Amino acid sequence: MFDLTGRVALVTGAGQNQGAGIARTLAAQGAAVAVNDLRAERAERVAEEIRKAGGRALAVPFDVADFAAVTSALERAGSALGAVDVLVNNAGIPEGMGMAQFRDTQPAEWRPYLDVNVYGVMNCVRAVLDGMCARRFGRIITISSGAGRRGSRSASRPTRRARAGRSRSCATSRSRTRASASPRTRSRSG
Repeated sequence: MFDLTGRVALVTGAGQNQGAGIARTLAAQGAAVAVNDLRAERAERVAEEIRKAGGRALAVPFDVADFAAVTSALERAGSALGAVDVLVNNAGIPEGMGMAQFRDTQPAEWRPYLDVNVYGVMNCVRAVLDGMCARRFGRIITISSGAGRRGSRSASRPTRRARAGRSRSCATSRSRTRASASPRTRSRSG
C-alpha cells in the first residue's frame, strides 16, 4: 500500500466504525496514530487495539467543535507521538443526533451539524496547518458524503458538502508548500 513509518496521523471520529478502520489502517502502514473520539472510552479502546497489534497510538478524546480542546489535545499528542503529518477529518454525525429529514428539523437543530462538519474541520485544519507548512509536508484528508453533492433530504448533508469545500479552499491556499488537502467522498452503498 504505502509506507507511513515515522509519520504521525490524527484521525477524528476514530472511536468506532469507519474512523476506527482508518486509524487501524494508518497504524498498519507504520504511522503513529492519535485516535480521537468525543467519548474517551471509545478512543482508548481503538488506541489499545492498535498498540496490541504492535503499533503506536494515543487516545485523544476531544470535541472537534472546541478549538481550545483541539489545540490542547494536539499538544498532548505532539509530546507523546510527534507533530501531526496526516490529518483525517472523519468526525461527522454529532453525538446524539440522527439522520433526520431536513423538513422535519428546526434551525436550532442545525447548529450541531455545522459545529462538527464545518467548524470541526476548520478547527482541526487550523491547528495542524502551520506546522505542516513549516515542515513542508502534510496531508489533510476530509471524509465527506457524496449525498451532499447530489442532494439529499437529510439535515446533515449540506454541512458534509461544506466540509469538502473547506478542504478544497485549504488545498489551494497552501499550494506552494508540500502540504496538501484532499476531500474524499464516500458512498453509503455496498
